[in-house]
Amino acid sequence: MTSRTPVRARLSIASAAALAAVALVLAAGTASAAGWVSRTSGTTGTPATPGVHRFDHVVIVIMENKNYNAIIGRPDEAPYINDTLARGGAVFTSSFAVTHPSQPNYLALFSGSTQRVTNDSCPRNFKNVPNLGAELIRAGLRFTGYAETMPSAGYTGCDHGVPLFGYTRTHNPWVDFSNVPAASNLTFASFPRDFARLPAVSIVVPNECHDMHSCPRDNGDRWIKANLGGYASWARSHNSLLIVTWDEDGTRLEIPLLGGGDGNKVPTIFYGAHVRTGSYGEHITHYSILRTLEDMYGLAHAGASASAKPVTDVWQ
Repeated sequence: MTSRTPVRARLSIASAAALAAVALVLAAGTASAAGWVSRTSGTTGTPATPGVHRFDHVVIVIMENKNYNAIIGRPDEAPYINDTLARGGAVFTSSFAVTHPSQPNYLALFSGSTQRVTNDSCPRNFKNVPNLGAELIRAGLRFTGYAETMPSAGYTGCDHGVPLFGYTRTHNPWVDFSNVPAASNLTFASFPRDFARLPAVSIVVPNECHDMHSCPRDNGDRWIKANLGGYASWARSHNSLLIVTWDEDGTRLEIPLLGGGDGNKVPTIFYGAHVRTGSYGEHITHYSILRTLEDMYGLAHAGASASAKPVTDVWQ
């Protein structure tokens, strides 16, 4: 005797199967949109913290020693930064460095702590101390630091080139940490022309002329446009982000007549895909930037980033 399923039952089974198929497609699309798959490492990554968009690539360029008002609103001195990056990105009007001088600020952004460093002496060495590079690598993602004028990959010397115009290790925090491999310490000449080959997170440090430390602002502005302008344009259509920030403001003395008095406020700009253009007034520091990157990739929180708030209001 042949078993027959009633027509109404057959229709119910077919409908249920169709609904299940649609649910699977929607679930897959949601996971992809949320960035749960790390395209840079080819493995399934930890989801981003809710409220923080997960990018395929982030490039951070750290410039030197400029007050907020010395850059933002000064297209005469920094036309590319103002007319392209600031106009087309998110500008943080209350972004602050952590301290003075330079070196502890770089350490703060990279490791969530100044590591008790209060000067620019070199070398510094920290064994198995948590930091952004080590966190990314532990999560199966890639981190690379690119330093201009550094003579070779993995270089550990304190300086290279003309003093105050060349490379200095005090601006290269990743080389100080034992848990960041030498393979992550590259020259800027190694920065890929095919931006899809970039790691999940890169930090770029220009030399002391191009970072505005020892040369005019328009010199650094031209360098960013010439060397990172292509990436900035590409990022907008490739789920990627450029962050431009400064290590500290232009004076160690908070005296208005000497150009200080603003509490170490520095320019910080986010530019790229999924960034809502505008000015944002929340108080952020180097620790906030680090926390945002950690939450972006579902990483642990290093040092003071654990108590910092991530940036969540600029994404679209």
